[in-house]
Amino acid sequence: MGLSLVTGGSGFIGGHLVAALAERGERVRILDIVPPVAPPPGVTVLHGSVLDRDAVERAFEDVDRVFHLAAVAQLWHRDRSTFERINRGGTQAVLEAAARAGVRRFVHCSTESVLMAGRGGQPVDERSDPGLEAMAGPYCRSKYLAEKDALAAAAAGLPLVVVNPTAPVGPGDRGPTPPTAMLRLFLHAGPRLILDCTLNLVHVRDVADGMILAAERGTVGERYILGGSDVRLSDLAARLDRLAGRRPRRRWTVPAPLAMAAATLDEWVSDHLSHRPPRAPVTGVRLALAAGGVDGGKAARDLGYRPRPLNDALADAVAWLTHTGGA
Repeated sequence: MGLSLVTGGSGFIGGHLVAALAERGERVRILDIVPPVAPPPGVTVLHGSVLDRDAVERAFEDVDRVFHLAAVAQLWHRDRSTFERINRGGTQAVLEAAARAGVRRFVHCSTESVLMAGRGGQPVDERSDPGLEAMAGPYCRSKYLAEKDALAAAAAGLPLVVVNPTAPVGPGDRGPTPPTAMLRLFLHAGPRLILDCTLNLVHVRDVADGMILAAERGTVGERYILGGSDVRLSDLAARLDRLAGRRPRRRWTVPAPLAMAAATLDEWVSDHLSHRPPRAPVTGVRLALAAGGVDGGKAARDLGYRPRPLNDALADAVAWLTHTGGA
């Protein structure tokens, strides 16, 4: 059986992907700058960055299949150049190493954000391409360009497919990523003023399973949205209230201009005073205003991808947050 390399295998999605591969009896190697909390038996770990050429070359020894997830997954960073350097530069380094190694399959983990930015609240599918100028912020621009590099490598002969996960939720998000941070906020009673947008949430284990399906059944050069369920933020808040054991609270919708003004101020404070992540990054608000649902039909038809119901995903996330003291 071949060896699978998972870059970013200590992260939220990466950890679940490594576990899913190991459960299938596959040989797995992780390349990450952070050690995994508890890697499954038999999984090897290489400590290193995707920007370290020597570490990447060692990681690709005898590799048959690559899942590239290593990236900065936050929507804000004090040093904006970090997104381009790691998300795009790291992808370029891994693509070049994969071509030299002659891997059998490469799965590139992109994001739904590169599809929906600038869509004006319309549903997106794999044909969506708003263009670089429409990206909502530096994170989205870096992921958009990295995906373009990946698709160019596929056109040049690398056996590569792209997956675009929506907002993953579930157990084990120690970052936390923005979706888990949002759940935590609402579990703590949450804000009464909300930007009542449409989100698509997916169980993180479904994303991991979908990435394996893409490796096995995906068509080279194609993209596949790995989504779950569309939900309005007001509905999500009410569901989380019920999971927390309290009656849904009344909330009021914030107008878009006010939400943008508040996010701009919040981010300015983070940039210049607190140096801590803002509660509502400008990129996040822009993405919320652009979001309008997801069409996941292609992954269902081509891959046999079947995500579980939203309430199951939320229940698992809330149980983990409660158990670990995050709720």
